[in-house]
Amino acid sequence: MVKRLEFRIDRRSGIAAYQQIVQQTKQALRLGVLVPGDQLPTAKAVAQTSAVNPNTTLKAYRELEREGLVEARPGLGTFVRQSLARPQAAADSPLRGELEAWMDRAREAGLEPDDVTALVTSVMEERYAATWPAADQAGTQA
Repeated sequence: MVKRLEFRIDRRSGIAAYQQIVQQTKQALRLGVLVPGDQLPTAKAVAQTSAVNPNTTLKAYRELEREGLVEARPGLGTFVRQSLARPQAAADSPLRGELEAWMDRAREAGLEPDDVTALVTSVMEERYAATWPAADQAGTQA
């Protein structure tokens, strides 16, 4: 069964569309939205819903395949091979609940999404700097 996954392509972000598809797929794998055995949407379906060239989606899927996260099955589609999910990041985890409450407080305090992103990125960089590879510290983490 094909998972209902809609990619949101932000053409103003400066990030290539195929990279956005890779990042969003990895996010779905981390959150348990996609699990091993799930079928990804076809390149044609992504083109229809996200207005990207089918080759863009195929490029993203090839990247995910190189990373061992998905596998192409000729004539059948592209399927998830590996999960990135951790129980601590699940939709019903206590950490997620705490983050939702913090987001509510940030919104009530008048912070805009860009303010929240800057704040979260800043703290992540401080807390995880020692564990990120040098390239990731330059802002290329997926």
